[in-house]
Amino acid sequence: MRAEIFQNAINSIADAGREMLNRRFSANNKAENGTEVKISQLCKELLSEKGEAMGTALARTVIERYKSLDEEGRLSFFITLRDEFEPETEVLEDAIYTYLNDPTRENRQDLEKAVEAPRQALIRAMNMAPGGTSALLKMREDLQQCLKQDKSLRVVDADFVHLFSSWFNRGFLRIREISWETPATVLEKIIKYEAVHAIADWSDLRRRLETDRRCYGFFHPALMGEPLIFVEVALTKELSDAVQPLLEPDNVTKAEDADTAIFYSISNCQQGLKGISFGNFLIKQVVMELKQELPNIKTFSTLSPVPMFRKWLDSNLDDFPEQDDELGTWLKTSEFAESFHEFKQRNVDSASDFKDKDRDLLIKLCTYYLTEVKKGSAPYDPVARFHLGNGARLERVNWSGDVSPNGIRQSYGMMVNYLYDLSSIEKNHEAFVNNNEVIVSDTVAKILAIDKKR
Repeated sequence: MRAEIFQNAINSIADAGREMLNRRFSANNKAENGTEVKISQLCKELLSEKGEAMGTALARTVIERYKSLDEEGRLSFFITLRDEFEPETEVLEDAIYTYLNDPTRENRQDLEKAVEAPRQALIRAMNMAPGGTSALLKMREDLQQCLKQDKSLRVVDADFVHLFSSWFNRGFLRIREISWETPATVLEKIIKYEAVHAIADWSDLRRRLETDRRCYGFFHPALMGEPLIFVEVALTKELSDAVQPLLEPDNVTKAEDADTAIFYSISNCQQGLKGISFGNFLIKQVVMELKQELPNIKTFSTLSPVPMFRKWLDSNLDDFPEQDDELGTWLKTSEFAESFHEFKQRNVDSASDFKDKDRDLLIKLCTYYLTEVKKGSAPYDPVARFHLGNGARLERVNWSGDVSPNGIRQSYGMMVNYLYDLSSIEKNHEAFVNNNEVIVSDTVAKILAIDKKR
């Protein structure tokens, strides 16, 4: 209700400013000489405007003009932000010279002001428009596409990220439980944004909101009814090793009988917030919420996909036996050598294409991938990096964890349990971020006969 009142006030200010704006430019954005006012000129007018009503009206006009641009026009707009809204070279050089010769706090602050690109002030000004935050998220989503054509736009993207990181700071976010009583407009978005295990229809959604399920999301006060990220949780009697049973419509467990919370799906909803992570805060806060509501829950674990495993394995299938590293040597000499050779000859498109002997082979290969294959010094797998960096440990690697077409296509059906042991989360986190240690359970350590990291 307060958000609606505030939004109505912003709209009123913008409407008042529109009347003044129309006296400066004609209603169809024509200047006095009859030529169309360029969006770059409107942006510069917005940056120089001091009045609240006129500034809000200009911000709305800039956003409306941006929305009317086609793909080529949007690329041109971002190039304009890159080229025409950079710091002034002379001002920057003077600030650098002054600070180097007299490094006072005041001169440092002047240098910081000189370094900041004017486009940051422009983005902040555009946020004044009604619905400005939502429009800017969509703008950055478009920018992500333009980056594929022109990498030099990264400097523009960096300014969006810098500002969004502050605007979407954890302190501004609100956690909300999503239930069957949640407004339908939000539930529709849960169906739309589910990115891990697609929600087929409303009955499928209802199962995911049953009494043995929980769903929590982060919301921002500037985005009414728009989840930023949400997590789906199953309350079970033991650690789950496959997702299909969790998605079945039957077998509802009483929440008070459960002892385990399985985080089986985490979905980011706003592409414009790519690279700005708050999923770690969500998981930890949900753990706290569940502990308070259900003291009988003692185990907190994910059932996570391994999205890059098949791509990595398929691209290396022909090389492994020839390599002299640990895995290559193992594949040439172990009891799995024949199974691996035979597996290479097969096309696996569904669960029915697997053979029993594939189980131990793929568990071993997937464990090696998660613990030994690196991107820089960190694990190659993005989900592993997220949960291990969050303080979880690699608890179990599961064969036939996801036998859906997508599960087979991504990871040959493999899934993973990352365990959030509250007594060791911080220690695990420190070991990972400081020393790149992959913390694993005794069960996982035995799979490759590796030394367990404690």
